[in-house]
Amino acid sequence: MKSQGYFTSSWSLTYSYLSVLPLLILYELLITISQPDSDAEIRLSADIWIKAIFSWTGTNTLLITLFLIVVFGIVIYFRESDNRPTIKGRYFTLMILESLGWAVVIALFVSAIVGQLFAMASGGGAELTFLQWLALALGAGVYEELVFRVVLVAALLFLFRQLFLSEWLPPFLAIILSALIFSGVHYIGPLGDPFTLSSFTFRFLFGLALTALLIYRGFGIAAWTHSLYDVLVISMWHL
Repeated sequence: MKSQGYFTSSWSLTYSYLSVLPLLILYELLITISQPDSDAEIRLSADIWIKAIFSWTGTNTLLITLFLIVVFGIVIYFRESDNRPTIKGRYFTLMILESLGWAVVIALFVSAIVGQLFAMASGGGAELTFLQWLALALGAGVYEELVFRVVLVAALLFLFRQLFLSEWLPPFLAIILSALIFSGVHYIGPLGDPFTLSSFTFRFLFGLALTALLIYRGFGIAAWTHSLYDVLVISMWHL
């Protein structure tokens, strides 16, 4: 392992992987605690989409999730074998504090553009408890960043590179379209919010900001920023 500074280490796949594990654990734990007798658990759409891909196996999807987490860990371990950063506990604390700062700064900056502060309409579907909302908030950072910022952007980038010869147009279109889709899915389904142009624009710009964080600060910081922003919003709802 090589001794690296905080910004280099926290951007690495190793730190991203290790830092998001608590979010995944807390998400699954709170989902279980908050819905002990539910036959149909309320989960994030992105989580449901991922698990649906593997549901055909007939295996418990939670076990599949755990298996994939282990596989990702092994892949990352070997991928960074030549440049693996030294693990320092204080770096994880700094990552959470940095993410909290980004959550507040981005929300205030985007809100100034849109003209409203922490723009999130109240849920338009089922009434949820605070623990259920908290579970969804924590899980959103991991699952939505993975689906909309990693998988979707990569898929769109591949598609647009086949359609356009330009160097800058494919990444530009991939980032813009993924942010539009990210914003739009918040108005779909039983838990979807009532559509307003201001909240749609806010989420679109928030998605662009999270993409920038993913590129320049890594998946871990982007995931924690997303989750902590949602936790701030949920806390404001329940004050």
